[in-house]
Amino acid sequence: MPLQLTSARFENGGPIPIAYTCEGDDLPPPLHWEGEPGNAKSFALVVEDPDAPDPKHPQRTWVHWVLYNVPLNVHDIPESMLADSLPEGARQGLNDWGRLGYGGPCPPIGCHRYFFRLFALDTVLPDLGRITRKQLDQAMAGHVLAQAELMGTYEKVHHQHDPHEKMHPHYHP
Repeated sequence: MPLQLTSARFENGGPIPIAYTCEGDDLPPPLHWEGEPGNAKSFALVVEDPDAPDPKHPQRTWVHWVLYNVPLNVHDIPESMLADSLPEGARQGLNDWGRLGYGGPCPPIGCHRYFFRLFALDTVLPDLGRITRKQLDQAMAGHVLAQAELMGTYEKVHHQHDPHEKMHPHYHP
């Protein structure tokens, strides 16, 4: 069976519930994976939005979460997992807000796609500190055994005077 990534809260290609966005609790949705290769040693997870800032005119991919060194015996991200309840040994990198941890969907305009990408690695990476997605890619080079993807969509419910906008500036022109 190939590596598979699913969520109990949204279907692949379906809408991400508001609870997991900047308009909700801004905590990660529950995730489950299975089917990793037998020689895997750890997992890494990246969440990113290729539609920033406007899906009609995308200019960049916005990174929402970088997670690595998830132990091999872990196959779930529990619902609304807090940063201090990460699996032992797991490390978080920087999102594009310059913060460690998860930042939920918060699109400034339109309906964006959010890709949850899971990697099965043949190694446990060193503690790389506050790494970016690009630095994680460099560290994972040559170590990815399998990859799975789950895509969800989100469009803001409230566009005007959103109190979270200052906390989650998605794009600076």
